[in-house]
Amino acid sequence: MADFEDVEEGLGVDDVDPEALADSEVSGSTADEDLVRERDEMRALAQRIQADFENYKKRVQRDQAETAERGTALLVEQLLPVLDNFDLALLSLEDADELVRKGVELVYADFVAVLERAGLERIPTDGTPFDPEVHEAVLHEPGSGEPTVVETMRSGYRLKGRVLRPAMVKVSG
Repeated sequence: MADFEDVEEGLGVDDVDPEALADSEVSGSTADEDLVRERDEMRALAQRIQADFENYKKRVQRDQAETAERGTALLVEQLLPVLDNFDLALLSLEDADELVRKGVELVYADFVAVLERAGLERIPTDGTPFDPEVHEAVLHEPGSGEPTVVETMRSGYRLKGRVLRPAMVKVSG
């Protein structure tokens, strides 16, 4: 303890170095500024990571929706020949038994209703102006005026506004 007392007695107010004191205050201030800067950097990093994660979640949701839509489009596209065959079957059932015709018509109506709920719509054809975006002209006959669809060879369809299959048509004009 004598050593401690000697040191304590040896220090007086006159022994304090004002420059050393000022340097310690500056270094304390710099330490505080460093901590504030580091905190701000960490906050900015956390905000960037949070924004990246939100963007990731949105991208995953968008990708999932697109994948579901592609799957629906693929399935509906594979069912279009079945729908075409139903159309042909209905045309050939004029002489069939009334109960058989009614049964086929009910199944056809249910089938079409399911496809419409999925977003399928038939492209209008006969009597409409020819539109190369939705019609595929396979026959042409001379006529006056603008090209007009006069006969449908195969129905065309849109799925949620996108042309899934253009209509094969005969055009006049």
